[in-house]
Amino acid sequence: MLPADAKAATRSGPKAQPQGLKQFIVEEAKAAGFDLVAITRPDAIPLAEERLRHYLEKGRHASMAWMAETAERRASPENLWPDVRSVIVLAMNYGPDSNPLEILSKKDKAAISVYAQNRDYHDIIKGKLKGVASRLASRMAGESVKVFVDTAPVMEKPLAEAAGLGWQGKHTNLVSRTHGSWLFLGTIFTTAELEADTREADHCGSCRACLDACPTNAFPAPYQLDARRCISYLTIEHKEPIALEFRKAMGNRIYGCDDCLAICPWNKFAETAREAKLQARDDLKAPDLATFLTLDDSAFRALFSGSPIKRIGRDRFMRNVLIACGNSGQADLSALVERHLDDPAPVVRGAAIWALGELVDAQHFATLQIRYAAQETDADVLTEWRNAGKKQ
Repeated sequence: MLPADAKAATRSGPKAQPQGLKQFIVEEAKAAGFDLVAITRPDAIPLAEERLRHYLEKGRHASMAWMAETAERRASPENLWPDVRSVIVLAMNYGPDSNPLEILSKKDKAAISVYAQNRDYHDIIKGKLKGVASRLASRMAGESVKVFVDTAPVMEKPLAEAAGLGWQGKHTNLVSRTHGSWLFLGTIFTTAELEADTREADHCGSCRACLDACPTNAFPAPYQLDARRCISYLTIEHKEPIALEFRKAMGNRIYGCDDCLAICPWNKFAETAREAKLQARDDLKAPDLATFLTLDDSAFRALFSGSPIKRIGRDRFMRNVLIACGNSGQADLSALVERHLDDPAPVVRGAAIWALGELVDAQHFATLQIRYAAQETDADVLTEWRNAGKKQ
């Protein structure tokens, strides 16, 4: 059974010559706003299955069980759709207009990953892909197309490398010689036999800037990522309390992390996103942490309507914000943080305790502990009280 974001179409119409059809694809993709487009074959990533198996066996997918559940289909495009004969890989630039690393020194501000500072890219790219696929199908007699954007079990990055859009760098993300690390990917599968483009070579050389930049040492080796240590995973996918060993390293990052991307030297060739919906909202470029501390569920949903941030929900988001508050050194945030000691969500209460342990003096913390710890029933929250109390 195909994923929900797969769409198929078979249209009748004049059959184009292969070269003419390829030029048509390029022109349609560029007209739709894609910056790069290339073609590869479904059997062009033979090493993907073994690498995926190794990743899963090591447990590096953390709590993302869906990766193991879809491993067989993910291993090869032909496992997902046996009729596929060509894979068109398209990329859209989402480059920022400033260095994302600059905000990390502004401890009273919230750092949000570049990709999440405006609309959800899934919706934007899916709509554009459908348009290109529909026009392509109208030019191919008896051929079918399906579109996929990220949420389907497709190995977009290896396919993009095979198609020649870039290469998977040592941080495991795609790197382009023309756009650096700031690219969203989507694919169009088709039954048509199209001329494949040439694979891109690896241009990382001896550089290890991305590996050295990681604040949590999430790369056990070049070209390998352990999601269990990755701040992007911890702030977005991880639902439980964040382990103590990672909290200080998170700094003011409240949603995602761009360190390994932003430090890449190839970004000197990157450009600012042309798509307006991918350009950062002014209120999410460098928002005050205090702005988010008063959000209830309805206010959170309203603020992040149409944003990928909305997907993680208010409780997980507030957990991240509170940890950033604890790292801020801003004692004036403590009054707002205290309001979350009786929050309905245990994960929020626990983060508030840790943050206050970093922000207030021992006497004030002891007063709060006497007031709140006696009535606490959640085991994780009680552990937070004990740990923070020992520190005080």
